[in-house]
Amino acid sequence: MSIPPVPTGATAIVVAGDTHARFVLRSLLQLHRLQVVGEAEGATQALELLRDHRPWLMVTDVDLTEGSPSTLIADARAILPQLRVILIAPALRTQASTPDPAARPDVELIRPFPLRQFGEAVLSGELGTRATSA
Repeated sequence: MSIPPVPTGATAIVVAGDTHARFVLRSLLQLHRLQVVGEAEGATQALELLRDHRPWLMVTDVDLTEGSPSTLIADARAILPQLRVILIAPALRTQASTPDPAARPDVELIRPFPLRQFGEAVLSGELGTRATSA
């Protein structure tokens, strides 16, 4: 399967409570030629970045300094309904049921994940399908 290019001018924000996690996610996005326009530790800061920069993609870790990922995703989609969202979660996470479709990520990647899988999640048609990685 060939992977389509990132849309011209596509931007992203990274949300993670851990400094190292933000660095790794930013580096992966830059590897795939996305311009990272902001980084946030928690939901409030992330929503400010969304309003200011209106990115194409938000990559968020489940570990935030404040706020929950599902609330962040729902609030982000209220601001930008077409926002693409990748959620990074640990392998042993207990998944809570999220009845609100707006609060679900497009793709959930389980740590650790192969770099190829991250690239496919960013660049492929998986975004918008609300798929979960195996």
